[in-house]
Amino acid sequence: MRDVLADLMSIWRAGGTAGMGTVVRTFRSAPRPPGASMVVAPNGSVSGSVSGGCVEGDVYERATEVARTGIPQLQRYGVSDDDAFAVGLTCGGIIDVFIEAVSQATFPELAAVADDIEAHQPVAIATVIAHPDAGWVGRRLVIRPDSVAGSLGSPRADAAVADDARGLLAVGRSEVLTLGPDGERLGDGLEVFVSSQFPRPRMLVFGAIDFATALARQASFLGYRVTVCDARPVFATSARFPTADEVVVDWPDRYLAAQAEAGAIDRYTVICVLTHDPKFDVPVLKVALRLPEVGYVGAMGSRRTHDDRVARLREAGVSDAELARLASPIGLDLGARTPEETAVSIAADIIARRWGGGGQRLAEIGGRIHHDQEVEGKLSDPLTRY
Repeated sequence: MRDVLADLMSIWRAGGTAGMGTVVRTFRSAPRPPGASMVVAPNGSVSGSVSGGCVEGDVYERATEVARTGIPQLQRYGVSDDDAFAVGLTCGGIIDVFIEAVSQATFPELAAVADDIEAHQPVAIATVIAHPDAGWVGRRLVIRPDSVAGSLGSPRADAAVADDARGLLAVGRSEVLTLGPDGERLGDGLEVFVSSQFPRPRMLVFGAIDFATALARQASFLGYRVTVCDARPVFATSARFPTADEVVVDWPDRYLAAQAEAGAIDRYTVICVLTHDPKFDVPVLKVALRLPEVGYVGAMGSRRTHDDRVARLREAGVSDAELARLASPIGLDLGARTPEETAVSIAADIIARRWGGGGQRLAEIGGRIHHDQEVEGKLSDPLTRY
């Protein structure tokens, strides 16, 4: 939903009705993850995607119909061996898409949900996508860590789904829950898609240099909430980093320690140290490598800089186990030269560590392209998860 939220809210605030298709389940090599959405506006314009182009035409027609009738649909798209040119996924995967009408009447809580997302507050939307009683389909709960709004159809179902949804929200996962028709733990018939709108993960970039400008742009594209920090006010300016969410003038180690103390660093946070100056990077890396939870810590520099940095960190009391968490020199071996190419190299390293990719060319390896789960103990990022 996050990718289409601005367009959806424009329609909602204007009093219109949008047709929205959302991927709720995937099997095998699906092109978009659960939660990916496509919105059809009253004027026929489209935003978002559920399949990267394979089935968008059919979803468009169905979304237009649902916006008119108000009757939601759950549609499965796949491909069969004997009819590879039917409406389906040419990649061989299968997706379930829930198509519903969204308006002030059908989703009165949407403005509050949008406010939560804008404020980086966790919120989950639980929507009934299947039930023996068609009147339940399309009903929803809005679940926050400390509150629930709406109803699915019964107090028992509301309580069961809210409990499970909070568990999914805590780990940033979006998936379908299956329960008995009244929310019974043993049974089926009630299917509820929980869309976890987890706060955007943070990327902290230390060092206001030209490489940081390119990395901030790349990270914003990937969905990170980017902070650039440098102790030098002449370089740390919003004008130099227009795509960063915030630019902070402070000593990197002091800022990072304060953020950790405030609880603003978690296992989704990415830390990139680009200063390659010992008086900046050694103190901040000492703090970063000792944080109990952080998704990724990388530092820029040549091999010689890396060796000198490691020696200085050891002198500062950083252990070998802590040093093992450091990605240095930062990035994958792409042969990058320019700041923009280097930013792609760093982003590729972060993605590979998150999903367990080896960084090889796909054309030269076998097996499935997509990894199903994030690597245990490595970067776990719900982003897009949206």
